[in-house]
Amino acid sequence: MIPRYSRKEMAAIWSEEAKLNHWLEIEVLACEGMAKIGVIPEEDAQTIRGKARFDIAQVQENEKRTNHDVIAFLEDVAKHVGPAGRFIHRGLTSSDLLDTTLALQCAASADLLLADLKGLREAIAVRAREHKMTPMMGRSHGIHAEPVTYGLKLALMYDEFGRAEKRLREAREQIAVGKLSGAVGTHAHLDPRVEEYVCTRLGLKAAVLSTQIIQRDRHAHFMSTLALIASSIDRWATEFRHLQRTEVLEVEEFFAAGQKGSSAMPHKRNPITGEKLSGLARVIRGNAVAALENVALWHERDISHSSVERIIFPDSCELLSYMLKLTTDLVAKQIVYPENMAANLEKSKGLIFSQSVLLALADKGLPRQVAYEAVQAASMACWRGTEPLAVHLKRSKEIMSVLTEQEIDALCSPERHFRHVDDTFKRLGLE
Repeated sequence: MIPRYSRKEMAAIWSEEAKLNHWLEIEVLACEGMAKIGVIPEEDAQTIRGKARFDIAQVQENEKRTNHDVIAFLEDVAKHVGPAGRFIHRGLTSSDLLDTTLALQCAASADLLLADLKGLREAIAVRAREHKMTPMMGRSHGIHAEPVTYGLKLALMYDEFGRAEKRLREAREQIAVGKLSGAVGTHAHLDPRVEEYVCTRLGLKAAVLSTQIIQRDRHAHFMSTLALIASSIDRWATEFRHLQRTEVLEVEEFFAAGQKGSSAMPHKRNPITGEKLSGLARVIRGNAVAALENVALWHERDISHSSVERIIFPDSCELLSYMLKLTTDLVAKQIVYPENMAANLEKSKGLIFSQSVLLALADKGLPRQVAYEAVQAASMACWRGTEPLAVHLKRSKEIMSVLTEQEIDALCSPERHFRHVDDTFKRLGLE
């Protein structure tokens, strides 16, 4: 397993101090970039690099007066730098700081979330291999369908979160874009070479074209990706919750010594982790809707997106990280009951083999409609009775005119359903 970072690391990315440190570095790099192309004196750029700093408390005090966070910050920095400070923020606008910083924060958060996803997939892989050939009931519409293995079910989960990793890498690339192009994106007062210099040193791509802001389709894409990952978590939390129902009880969340399930009923062992995950997924999906609403802004920029983003990005990144860790623990500590899976398989009385018989009849030359009706008649009799499907199949003249009793017995066994499990695991790299 990869090392798991603490939640403090994600919180630190979105802290006020980290944000202002990014602002400061962007301003200093911009001055260095301007010095390199002869716009400002080299010695002033060096002075700015050496003296530029800020005091958070003073910035916050300034903001009470200015009601403008960037100006409050710039006033404090300039005070520390002295005369050379006149070149700080030359040709920039507030969003040059805000959007480039947001790109850095989202990219850093994506890196931590990718580590979380890797850890989750490793935990899933362990359990998938463990239960590779553990037979269980496959269900469609919540009704017994045909046999699967619990390993296959977990392999499906492994594959789904592999797609989540790929999407997040793509979203990271889309969001890791900075801009220093001025008030309406024309570079009227700041050479594009400065933008390129700053973004390259920050590990970002420079926007090919921007307005006062980086366009919010990028941010909506990032948030939608987080929502998709949360929805995948919800999907599997729901799956495990269903499998923990008393009538099914094929898997169960870990229940620690001393844990309590109900204030009223001492016997309860509830799927609280799965329920929590399903609930939290709704929060991130809601935040994704807010990000989509932010795409449509007035002309070269309005500020309606700003207040929203100060909430949805840090909250969603921290929340998804928490959810991924919770899901990893849920899978790693999950209690599996193969004996209950076997018992539930037996409850169908062999009805789950109806398709095998149908296909065998068709292969033997019986018209498909005739074969279907014959197998369905035997199946309905099995539903109402107590005897297994094989017994009812052997009572059918149409079926027995084509198949032998030995062939029916062979068709009513689960082995054929697991013939390709090894190949599936190999394709997923789980062998």
